[in-house]
Amino acid sequence: MGQVPEVSGLTNDDIAALSGGRCDRPFDILGPHDGWLTVHHPDIAALDALTDAGSLPLERVFGDLFRGRVSGSYRLKARSADGTEWLFDDPYRFGPVLGDIDLHLLGEGTHRRLWQALGAHVMVHEAVAGTHFAVWAPNARRVSVVGPFNAWDGRRHPMRRVGGSGVWEIFLPDLAEGALYKYEILDAHGGLLMKADPVGFGSQHPPEKANVVRDISGYGWKDAEWMASRAGVQDRRAPISIYEVHLGSWRRRLDQGGRPLSYKELARDLVGYARDMGFTHLELLPVSEFPFDGSWGYQPVGLYAPTIRFGPPHEFRDLVEAAHQAGLGVLLDWVPGHFPTDAHGLARFDGTALYEHADPREGFHQDWNTLIYNYGRTEVRNYLISNALYWLEEYHIDGLRVDAVASMLYRDYSRREGQWIPNRHGGRENLEAIDFLKAMNVAAYAESPGIMTVAEESTSFPKVSAPVDAGGLGFGFKWNMGWMNDTLRFMSRDPVHRRYHHDLMTFGLMYAFSENFILPISHDEVVHGKGSMLRKMPGDEWQQFANLRAFYGFMWGHPGKKLLFMGCEWGQAEEWNHNGELNWTAAAQPRHQGVQALVRDLNRLYRETPALYRKDAEPEGFQWVATDPAQSTFVWIRRGEAGDPPVVVACNFTPVPRPGFRIGVPQPGPWREAINTDASHYGGSGMGNLGGVKATDTPQDGQPASMAITLPPLSVVIFVAGNGDEGEES
Repeated sequence: MGQVPEVSGLTNDDIAALSGGRCDRPFDILGPHDGWLTVHHPDIAALDALTDAGSLPLERVFGDLFRGRVSGSYRLKARSADGTEWLFDDPYRFGPVLGDIDLHLLGEGTHRRLWQALGAHVMVHEAVAGTHFAVWAPNARRVSVVGPFNAWDGRRHPMRRVGGSGVWEIFLPDLAEGALYKYEILDAHGGLLMKADPVGFGSQHPPEKANVVRDISGYGWKDAEWMASRAGVQDRRAPISIYEVHLGSWRRRLDQGGRPLSYKELARDLVGYARDMGFTHLELLPVSEFPFDGSWGYQPVGLYAPTIRFGPPHEFRDLVEAAHQAGLGVLLDWVPGHFPTDAHGLARFDGTALYEHADPREGFHQDWNTLIYNYGRTEVRNYLISNALYWLEEYHIDGLRVDAVASMLYRDYSRREGQWIPNRHGGRENLEAIDFLKAMNVAAYAESPGIMTVAEESTSFPKVSAPVDAGGLGFGFKWNMGWMNDTLRFMSRDPVHRRYHHDLMTFGLMYAFSENFILPISHDEVVHGKGSMLRKMPGDEWQQFANLRAFYGFMWGHPGKKLLFMGCEWGQAEEWNHNGELNWTAAAQPRHQGVQALVRDLNRLYRETPALYRKDAEPEGFQWVATDPAQSTFVWIRRGEAGDPPVVVACNFTPVPRPGFRIGVPQPGPWREAINTDASHYGGSGMGNLGGVKATDTPQDGQPASMAITLPPLSVVIFVAGNGDEGEES
């Protein structure tokens, strides 16, 4: 390398670092310093500085390095070898964007709104429009923003290292919404990485992997009334009935190559359908950007980017806004438990185990071939907690259902002896993950009033849905996986054998009030060879439909909030296929329409009947009346507050009709037959109680009154005390 004329702050080492893409302090060298302007710009023939005094040619001092004496403001004009000219602002003349408070919070890992500091932000800085980029990569030797705007050349725009925070930043003037970008990282070992932005707001459509600059400001929400009232809608004493949806396969535009519906189309069609069906909430399988369709979103790469598969960020907001206007809450499946090993993602982001544990006994999920977050690292906890707040605040999401909580709680989850590292006390609990979940819930409920968090948790870990200050994890609700497994095992049995498995339907009441439970019939029950809900049921086709209707009657009468995966509400016969749409042609057939009508009516009755929801999580709201294993019958009472009409639920899980079936009830007088799953308009035999029965003051089953009912085959009948057709005294 030749000798470089002396210029303040410039050395041969500086030039070598710039030319070789190794410069980690570009702002100390490039831009204006002590009257000298230094510019590094590969692959151009000439470069001029346009100043108030006129155009000044800059001298090529070595390779792609130009310099000259410049004072005051300036722009640059480059000329290529073929004579093409273009004007641009020099990024190295701009000061930092991140302020002292941001740097302090970033440094200690307590920046609750991390997305406002990191990522790509369209903005005006020092009176010039452009985009500010910032990324955390503490062990990198050099970080650059690359994209089509600089020919994906990491030598063009190396970033500024911001103090000791581990953050790198740069403001690129004239770069606007829609620009593609990645980070090129010279890692701790001298390797060159191309990484997606961990806090990017948008991405290309997979399988392409670049980020897209998205301006997520200025949406203009019109859901203030909903936001102010949702706390009551999402309380544990409110009726909550959730429709779980995979956006890519609910419906498709078969007239346009089978593409999925867009967010805007879903805002019209999905929201309208869910409202008509009487659900209170939509729960969306993860929408955070993910590379592989077959993961359904559960292996996310872009935690801060709504997937582009259905539209840009503002159009996702259109879907949420439409739901709120229709009186529906929106829950997101959120995945803080693991992330994929894709090379452009978080894995060894700066050449080190940054987001994950270095030891695979702590940092690798054997079941899913994914990496586990290092919850003990302050910056990683901050990244995840801030992400939860991001969805709640920026997209007005009403709640987060946290995926695979059990895998987070235990260090030995799905591991054999010797494949895991005990905690500091020698135990199996993941203390750092537990602390993270508590901190996330505290932050979410404190900063976004009225929201709800839900744990998908399949073990007996105590107090999952108890407040943190009461020794709990702080979730609002927990999926009742035990109830789901037991009841489906019972329902899959031939009715002649059910008498031997009676306890599968009653055992859930032993712990039903230990948590704030949601009863989930989720996507996991209709994939991977498990078949559909309809085909889990025994018997011929008529019996399968009757069993399914009876199961839904049992579910809606049972304590706990409700969740049903799309297609289950009308009894789709096929297993769910994420590559297609639901079988809407079959949904129009009478028996399927009967199931659909039943679910619609169950949702209506549930919302309108306080005894079915007010005390879902309180033992005072439930009382067994009678259960008979020999007949596979179950009868119970649901109660609300004083003055709320009580409800009696009677179930018959055999194909034997039971006329004159006498049951104890809490009061004499009229009882309205509010739901009969065997009704003819649901596809049943039409056997029933002519709309109601009148109870007498004859005691039975420990109750002060009783009534003789007709209990149809494979059915559930729900009676509400009082109003309606009084029927005949019995």
